[in-house]
Amino acid sequence: MRILVAALLAAAPVAAQTPATIVIHAGQLLDQPGKAARGASTITVSGGRIVSVADGFTPPPAGASVIDLRDRFVLPGLIDAHVHLDSDAGGVAALVEGVSDSPGTKAFRAQVNGMKTLRAGFTTVRNLGDDSGAVLALRDAVAASWVKGPRILDAGRSISTTSGHMDATLGVAEDLHASIGQENICDGVDACRRAVRLQIRRGVDVIKIATTGGVNSRIGVGLGRQIFDDEVKALVDTAHLYGKKMAVHAHGADGVNAALAAGADSIEHGTLMDPDSLKLFKAGGAWYVPTLSTVNGYLERLAADPNAYPPAVLAKVKYRISITGQALEKAVPAGVKIAFGTDAGVSKHGRNADEFELMVKHGMTPATAIVAATTGAAELLGIKDQVGRIAPGMAADIVAVAGDPLRDVTVLKSIAFVMKGGEVIKP
Repeated sequence: MRILVAALLAAAPVAAQTPATIVIHAGQLLDQPGKAARGASTITVSGGRIVSVADGFTPPPAGASVIDLRDRFVLPGLIDAHVHLDSDAGGVAALVEGVSDSPGTKAFRAQVNGMKTLRAGFTTVRNLGDDSGAVLALRDAVAASWVKGPRILDAGRSISTTSGHMDATLGVAEDLHASIGQENICDGVDACRRAVRLQIRRGVDVIKIATTGGVNSRIGVGLGRQIFDDEVKALVDTAHLYGKKMAVHAHGADGVNAALAAGADSIEHGTLMDPDSLKLFKAGGAWYVPTLSTVNGYLERLAADPNAYPPAVLAKVKYRISITGQALEKAVPAGVKIAFGTDAGVSKHGRNADEFELMVKHGMTPATAIVAATTGAAELLGIKDQVGRIAPGMAADIVAVAGDPLRDVTVLKSIAFVMKGGEVIKP
């Protein structure tokens, strides 16, 4: 990891100096998502944090820099709770990339994808799995201001059982298996406890596991459950023992329910839910991260190459496309807590805001979709005292658009202004 950080540092520009005080004049301001937007407002920023929010266009103090957004709608920096920054590939291309690219290459790609994400208005992301440590290194480099990028919470390597979704030997010739590190694979209670502890030792922020098969798993065993109750419980309990939240990749209702019963903090994808799933969400207070825009990635790759996915994967891809959004349509009226997440890497980085349109199509309002990408996601990530609102003491993560996203959520696809931690990010 030290080598990766050094490589990023060597390529990084010196951090830009920002004025001591910045005054932003906003035409409309959604400072508290979930509440009504304000009219003309003034935001004062100093030291990378919000100092004050006032009605009207107040004059700046002496020496302050002024940013004129009087013709823009201003809101908090957006949060994507499910990305994979180290890749943009899928299908056969992802398999080739996984065995051909060095950790250094993945680190630089992650930084490029991080900047695409940041420029799209997503100032914070939760990276849910990469095998090389590239994003862990990028997280630290961004925090140290060695390179620019979104604020990152990282899960390290995702965990599953043998032949599960995270088994990197799937689709690889058997004589190569011994060369593929598999410390993230566990079978049995003790092995699962150890798998979590190995990721904790790496300094991860969150743990991610899989309780079901995956669409992109290079094995034709469907999207149902692939782990026993005692193994799920061991994984969740060990993560919580170390104060880490547990994100669970789960498609089938059986895997969703097993994870929720064990105390998971979030379900990623949740493609197939039954009535018990909804009851368990409500009982445990877990969050649902729908990742609907994965289908955009599938459709675009298939349009470019009908053979982009091997047959065992293609069948699952087509099924996922056909049922996308049905679970969200059940979760919204049931009162399940929703957090915004795209699975970018399956879909394209920098196009994270495509998810908003799909969330609204499948049962949410523009206002609730924005809550999911601000205060909701911030609460899920455990950083609601830092990001998700524009209020005194919060990080100065601010974006602006032309148009009213509470009326037309698609305007969030064209971000006109991005500030992260008080620094303006150039387009």
